[in-house]
Amino acid sequence: MHLPGLSTLVRGTGPALLLVHGAGGSVQANYGPVLGTLTRHFTVVAPDLPGSGRSPLAAGPLDLERLADDVVAAAVSAGHDSFHLAGYSMGCAVAATIAVRHPERVGAMVLSAPFTRVDAETRARIAEWRSLLDGPRGVLGRFVLSVMCSEGYLARLTPEQADGFAELVAATVPAGTTGHIDLILEIDLAGLLPRVTRPTLVIGATRDRLLSPHLAREVADLVPGSKYADLACGHAISLEAAAPWADLITGYLTSV
Repeated sequence: MHLPGLSTLVRGTGPALLLVHGAGGSVQANYGPVLGTLTRHFTVVAPDLPGSGRSPLAAGPLDLERLADDVVAAAVSAGHDSFHLAGYSMGCAVAATIAVRHPERVGAMVLSAPFTRVDAETRARIAEWRSLLDGPRGVLGRFVLSVMCSEGYLARLTPEQADGFAELVAATVPAGTTGHIDLILEIDLAGLLPRVTRPTLVIGATRDRLLSPHLAREVADLVPGSKYADLACGHAISLEAAAPWADLITGYLTSV
């Protein structure tokens, strides 16, 4: 199903679960391998952010609060006035903003590979990612693969598999990626996260090579009463750890 505004996938049965994907991704790219599990437990409502999937580009720079409100509007348009929340990477900032701006709509929340604000090391990697968007797509694809996947995962790929993945990444860069990255570099949730009142699980990726792994722990420390779990994988959680990730999300949300 595609709804007015943000192009939105609606699938499954049960309580509503609003998914928010990450920068330079899409619902299918970031959540595709876990959708089957999630839709057995929840009615998944999953909008593609501006410039991803079939969603139109934003008219100007992205604003975190406006983006959060637009994602909520997608859920309401789908007939769900209340929902659980799951955010991934930059989508965690959107999800946390929803939880603070619209707490009456939110049941519980799962934040996977989140950050409060990017540290200097992460900022440098993300700035390189942005700079490569205007260059040869092959170079971009290899860079994105190198930071999205753990060293161990990449070591298990044959050269042909690695080249194939890099080509796929290069061929599927969303038009809105530049705007997504610019928003990442502006995000600072230090004042917002302590205001989250909804039950929250934070999931870290201990072998993340895009975001410094300690950033997820920092988020858990700032959200009152949150729980923390981690997965031994890189930033592309759905690629390296789909089954345990789906189990953590469904286990937590069905228990609160």
